[in-house]
Amino acid sequence: MRYWLMKSEPEECSIDDALAADHSTVGWTGVRNYQARNFMRDEMNMGDGVLFYHSSCPQPGIAGIAKIASGARTDPTQFDPESPYFDAKSNQDNPRWLLLDVQAVRKTRLLGLPELREHPELAEMKVLQRGNRLSITEVTETDWKRVLQLLGK
Repeated sequence: MRYWLMKSEPEECSIDDALAADHSTVGWTGVRNYQARNFMRDEMNMGDGVLFYHSSCPQPGIAGIAKIASGARTDPTQFDPESPYFDAKSNQDNPRWLLLDVQAVRKTRLLGLPELREHPELAEMKVLQRGNRLSITEVTETDWKRVLQLLGK
């Protein structure tokens, strides 16, 4: 089992939206970074743990716990000219972009960046690194357990 931090803008899909979805499961659409896509395609597996992170908002931070609920498949938004994730260079025969399903397990208190930074043992988390803008990053098992402790589980 592996662990991941996945960023979502809450205006697009918040932890509350995921919990309210059918089976508390949402398709993780709109990933347009090759490294993040490759994580989905090559490394993420059903059952892997997810720190559901709210980004690009007034108070970014971990807002819930989730798990990977499917394997990777073609992201249809790349073919929809009305979608903000449309990619004119992608084609049906050789799609560039993938999605997978994420199932929300529970909402947590918001564990923001300032509080994460207060814990030197978490200093190597990718989300705390300068210049890290990836929407999906791997989380070590040690960091996963520490974050769960901070969240009171």
